[in-house]
Parts: sequence; C-alpha cells; structure tokens
Amino acid sequence: MLTRLFQRILVFCLGVFSVWLIVFVVFDTADNRLPWILAVCLTYGLAAYVILPNVVRMGLKVLHRGLIPRYTITGDGLPGDPVNFVLIGTLQQLREAFATMGWSTADRLGMASSWRMIRAFLVNSAYPTAPFSSLYLFGRRQDIGFQEPIGGSPRKRHHIRFWALGLAHSDDDMSAASFWMNTDKPSPDERVLWVGAGTRDTGFSLTWLTFQITHATDADTNAERDYIVGELRAKRVIGDVALHQSGSRLQAAKVNHYITDGEIAFASLCVNAKGRDQADTVVPRAG
Repeated sequence: MLTRLFQRILVFCLGVFSVWLIVFVVFDTADNRLPWILAVCLTYGLAAYVILPNVVRMGLKVLHRGLIPRYTITGDGLPGDPVNFVLIGTLQQLREAFATMGWSTADRLGMASSWRMIRAFLVNSAYPTAPFSSLYLFGRRQDIGFQEPIGGSPRKRHHIRFWALGLAHSDDDMSAASFWMNTDKPSPDERVLWVGAGTRDTGFSLTWLTFQITHATDADTNAERDYIVGELRAKRVIGDVALHQSGSRLQAAKVNHYITDGEIAFASLCVNAKGRDQADTVVPRAG
C-alpha cells in the first residue's frame, strides 16, 4: 500500500510539473517573444507532441504497467485498438486478399503523407491511401495497414493494422506473456501469423491526456471485426474462421474508449486472391 501510495504521489507530481512547464515556461517564454496566436500554437505543439507524451511514458513506468496486452499500445504507452484479427499467410497473400476486397495499402507515415492527410481531412478531399498513426505490438509499430474509405471521405474509413509473428509461435499459449512480448520480426517471404487490430474511423477527435489530433473511432470493434470477416469471406480469400480469446477471457467491457468481447478471428489466407487452393488453418492455443 505504501508503495502504491508513493507511486501515485510521484505521478501526481509529474502532472503538476508538466502543467508548470507548459504554462509558466513554454507559454510565458513564447508569449514574450511571439504574437499571442503563434505563442498558443507553439505551446500546443510542444505540449501535445513532446511534453505530455513523455510525462505519460514516465508515469506509466512509475506505475510498472506489465499486463499482457489484449490491445495495441500508442506511442505514449496508453491502450490503443483492441487486437481482433489473425490471418495466416504470406505478405503477398495478405496484400492480394485486401486488394481483391478493394482496400488500399496505407502510405508510410511521414512529413509529406501527414501533411497531405491533414489537408485532405480539412477540406474533406479523397485520400484512399492515407497513412495511419503508429500503434505498437510485439515491441514495434505496425508492419502494414489497409483501409476502405466510407463515402469517399478521409474522415471516415474501415481500417486494420497488422503485425507479423512467426509461425514458430503458433503453438504458444496466448495467455502467456511470451506470446505478446515477442519482438522477433519474421521475413516478409515467410508464411506467418498476421496479428491485426481493425477499427472504423468516424471523424475528428483529440487523444486523451496529450490532446493530439487524430481520428475518432467507433467503439464497437466487434462489429468492425465481423464486417472485415464478411468482406474476406465474400471474396473467398480466407478459409474457415475460428474465434479465440486474446490472453485471459475479456468480458464485454470498455477498453480505452472501445467495447470488445476480446474475441479474435483466426483464418488462413488462400494461396491466391480467387479462393483456390485453400491453405490449412493454423491457430494458436487459446490458453
């Protein structure tokens, strides 16, 4: 109890320090040297993208968050999208499957793609290959992502991120930390487990704690998982689908701002996008 109390006091002090740093150091310095509007913009940028993310990371380290993840992690160390998909196959099969569905591969996140996304978001112009923000699983950001715009708008889309995990781990117990903490990245030519997190973007939002600009997402990730399964089945690019739990059983409840039953859809990708020569299904033990 004393340890937890000390940790919470330390986190509270970090919060007070961050407010002092933002208001009385960053803003006061900028306000004395720049026009007020520029001072506010500069303060927001430094607070949302530099100071607060680092304060959150330090706070989480103090609290020793070591739970087995049933969801991805943001760059700030906060819970991200729930894991709700695993497809088994090669990278080429994965690309062909989503291309057959009419989904686009997301551009790599960078200065140019970020600026194009911001411009498309503001004027509501189409950007079918818009980049995704970085979420983390297995100690690294997503390996690839796919999306389907809704109504041609960059503000609304179905999308899913994938992380590759070698088939050597297909017999691992999903309730064991070793399954989720593995950081080995397999070769792109291998037949692997593509662990995915699919959600539906619905508009504009600010992230909790750091207030970074991002997409708002629909809370019902179960519905998005079922939608993607339905699309893949309709195009005959996957075999039979089995449902397994991520980690220990997660009852229907909120994870971050999501509602999830914790179930992950497992299926094998077909050898080609037309559904011939279905591959054998390989799924990890549910634990």
